[in-house]
Amino acid sequence: MNETLQNIISNLPDSPGVYQFLNNEGIIIYVGKAKNLKKRVSSYFSKRHDNLKVAMMVRKVADLQAIVVDTESDALLLENNLIKKYQPRYNINLKDDKSYPWIVIRNEPFPRVYHMRNPVSDGSQYFGPYTSVSMLRALLDLLKQLYPLRSCKENIARQKKKLCLEYHIGNCKGPCEGLQTEEDYNESIKQIRHILKGNVAVVIRHLKILMNKHAEAYRFEEAELVKNKIAMLEKFHSKSVIVNPAIDKVDVFSYEEDIHNAYVNYLRIVDGAIIQAYTVEMNKKLDEQPAELLGFAITNLRERFKSRSLEIIAPFEPDMTLPGITYTIPMRGDKKTLLELSQRNAKLFQMEKNRQIEKTDPDRHVSRIMETLKQDLHLKELPVHIECFDNSNIQGTNPVASCVVFRNARPSKNDYRHFNIKTVEGPNDFASMEEVVFRRYERLLEENQPLPQLIIIDGGKGQLTSAMHSLEQLDLTGKIAVIGIAKRLEEIFFPNDSTPIYLDKRSESLKLIQQMRDEAHRFSVKFHRQKRSGAMIASELQGIDGVGEKTIEKLLREFKSVARIQTTPVEALEKVVGKQKAEMVAKFFMR
Repeated sequence: MNETLQNIISNLPDSPGVYQFLNNEGIIIYVGKAKNLKKRVSSYFSKRHDNLKVAMMVRKVADLQAIVVDTESDALLLENNLIKKYQPRYNINLKDDKSYPWIVIRNEPFPRVYHMRNPVSDGSQYFGPYTSVSMLRALLDLLKQLYPLRSCKENIARQKKKLCLEYHIGNCKGPCEGLQTEEDYNESIKQIRHILKGNVAVVIRHLKILMNKHAEAYRFEEAELVKNKIAMLEKFHSKSVIVNPAIDKVDVFSYEEDIHNAYVNYLRIVDGAIIQAYTVEMNKKLDEQPAELLGFAITNLRERFKSRSLEIIAPFEPDMTLPGITYTIPMRGDKKTLLELSQRNAKLFQMEKNRQIEKTDPDRHVSRIMETLKQDLHLKELPVHIECFDNSNIQGTNPVASCVVFRNARPSKNDYRHFNIKTVEGPNDFASMEEVVFRRYERLLEENQPLPQLIIIDGGKGQLTSAMHSLEQLDLTGKIAVIGIAKRLEEIFFPNDSTPIYLDKRSESLKLIQQMRDEAHRFSVKFHRQKRSGAMIASELQGIDGVGEKTIEKLLREFKSVARIQTTPVEALEKVVGKQKAEMVAKFFMR
């Protein structure tokens, strides 16, 4: 850390705020918030970081700027706005919703209501975003039926000379010609705002009062029109997912993640009904914790949807506090059901995204897995070609081994190889592994075949050390990356390092290593069973006096099994091994 940074950090206050890290070119590379600016910023430079991305970022910091605010919630909002503005390289990348439509109530006399995709700061009110265009259009159609509004782009201040077609077909009441008062028009806009906010029950109550007034005044036609509006609204409201009428004005957030991304689903509850649902994807850049990512998403989504709910239902408490907001982590009941529904939506979004990537761009999916494996294991090359070894024996009998090969993170079954252990007697997995690895790569070198970028040894430090002995004899040490995986705790061992590493259980890297380990084990066990079975069959036939190995081989090649040899007539056996041998076999099976 340079002297300039030391001076800045030493003068930071012990209060909430936002800090910005800048590189040598003066570009902001990271924005963060803190309850205590001095402690938080100092922590970056006072300890060793296990996360490589964090360590790399800290090395690039040449300058920093801090902004002091009054409260932690102010810091959270400021951080969110600065990230949106500067999009720093090392900050969470939150996928935006620019492609989704909104419903806008224009800031103008006799406001128009329509949909648009790119909101602007012009004083208008925006509702959304809507992930379903069909739902948005259905809602606009309903509003049009309930409250005929103008759709023309004319300035109402300049009255038109002639009413348009919309007026004549009943879609507009003609405010441009003074046929509808501004007070009446604004009352319709007020009810539309309630509907778009999800307060349908408020509008229905208002309309019922109005309907009763019309009926009491014997204006039955007008009462009937209002009654039809109530019916349409109740039908619209019934299509929302009803949870519990007692649950009102609540936000629900759920969280799912994989090694690179986090997914937060948001449900907005008003009058016991889900009126909005939205899932956001965040690309993790540093070693962000779930509580931090969830807090970031909550701030962003509540600001985006203009939520004023005072209760938030979540799977765990986020790394943030908001004034007046209560966090609920439900264990049972309707709120728990809501959280589970939100979690299913987040999981579905995650699965669908991964399926689309695999379907539309399989190469990208494969490249991501290999790149992840390269980073997690600190490899020098992309592991396009990987080989995995496993031994199989029962108390030292019929020892065999297998080598499975993956190319581009997929099995290459034509390259799989079986090995009969030749130089080892008795149960000795270490010596068997040393023999097999030596034979495999000695042959590849003799045939001038390409070597793998990564070798996986099924076993712990002992098997890994044995494999390294063979590579040393072949002068391949340092030319191929080698790891061992121990089954019990899924520990990953590296050569000459007694301390294992533990990959995240959800990591694509660990899943690929496990897949190769399991495939090597399956392939090895299958070969071992076949060899044991053949040995048992051969040993049964070897009990026939006068019948040697060549005769046994001829019989098995022709009849495939001892059971078929036993039931085959002597005449058929004679055709294969001659009369004398056939009679010996028949006599043995007591024909």
